[in-house]
Amino acid sequence: MKEHRYDRSRELHEQAIQSIVGGVNSPARAFKSVGGDPLFVESAKGCRVIDADGNEYIDYICSWGPLIAGHANPRVLDAINSTAANGTSFGISTETEIRLAEKIRDMMPSIERIRMVNSGTEAAMSAVRLARGFTGKAKVVKFAGCYHGHGDSFLIKAGSAALTHGVPDSAGVTPGAAGDTIVAPYNDIDAVREIVEAGKGEIAALIVEPVAGNMGTVAPADGFLEGLRELTTKYGIVLIFDEVITGFRVSRGGAQERFGITPDLTVLGKIVGGGLPVGAYGGREDIMDTLAPLGPVFQAGTLSGNPLAMAAGLATLAEIDSPETYAQLDRRAAKLSEELYNAADDAGMAVTVNRVASMFTVFMTEGPVVDFASASASDTDLFSRYFRTMLDHRILMAPSQFEAQFVSTAHDDSDIDTTVKVARDVFKSLKK
Repeated sequence: MKEHRYDRSRELHEQAIQSIVGGVNSPARAFKSVGGDPLFVESAKGCRVIDADGNEYIDYICSWGPLIAGHANPRVLDAINSTAANGTSFGISTETEIRLAEKIRDMMPSIERIRMVNSGTEAAMSAVRLARGFTGKAKVVKFAGCYHGHGDSFLIKAGSAALTHGVPDSAGVTPGAAGDTIVAPYNDIDAVREIVEAGKGEIAALIVEPVAGNMGTVAPADGFLEGLRELTTKYGIVLIFDEVITGFRVSRGGAQERFGITPDLTVLGKIVGGGLPVGAYGGREDIMDTLAPLGPVFQAGTLSGNPLAMAAGLATLAEIDSPETYAQLDRRAAKLSEELYNAADDAGMAVTVNRVASMFTVFMTEGPVVDFASASASDTDLFSRYFRTMLDHRILMAPSQFEAQFVSTAHDDSDIDTTVKVARDVFKSLKK
């Protein structure tokens, strides 16, 4: 193996910490849970990323999910460039907003009306506020290990970077915000039933990742989503699917299409911006029409519906909107996941590989991994060694045990074969 140098990334990190908090603009980039200094990226194309030292990697982060069509996809770049030539932001509506909204409604029919915002966090916060305004109730049920952005109501037993950094209950979250949030165990419908029945008349919304992606990839148990739909309908609770990760990733119509469950509201992000900052939330017309300017629930944003993000999202959805694309993604992700498990097993290492469509996670535990507690049983020290060794072999995974990895249309069979070959050597070295 050619020796890798990270000198320039290290220099840039030392420079960054002088002006940027912790040297990063998102904790997930800090590499604190896996050790070493964070990477700084110079460029990327297809499924390859090149860092500031010239090291090239096969990338399974894919910007944490949005780049389902790969880095610097020509169709997406053309859409961004042609749009930017006419101006980058107006604070006034554009036709592209309508076209993207119509495309989303076509692919995800539960969304009768939609509102564009600027991040998944903003979309989730706004959806919960809307549910409270619509129902006149205050409390919200969420699930341990599910991450819905950094809004105060959601940083109670959160997943993703909050879990990685050991602060699932963030400083600055008031007792009032925490008091209105009820945490349930993921995949335990009986526990949810007890919570809902005990709080009937007080719960405005239940928000869930239909496929968890922020404690690592965890699929819903048989009957879990169906049970949530039944309970929320019975007790007049707004069911919110957070499909920021799964939307247009696990199927053309997201997790709700894949599992056949229709939520009242859906939170979107990532893929709908094609790699640019974006968020959206939408759903039943009667609920959405409670928003200003039609109703009393206020939400606004200067850059909402930004033309560059709208163009990039529209181009991305057009790029992937075919059964053949999703079949290919599923096939390659299935091959990768199965062979990663086999590589670990052949090396005598107990791991669990969870996969749903083109998202997957290698958990350093014998498993099964079905919820926050079982995900937390993973050996994070072992994962750190796995991550660093894979990185040194030019394979870039998410720098956290508790994140999903992603396969894009830019990954081909040779990329999968190379990754598996590297993993076999890495698992053998970790077992020594």
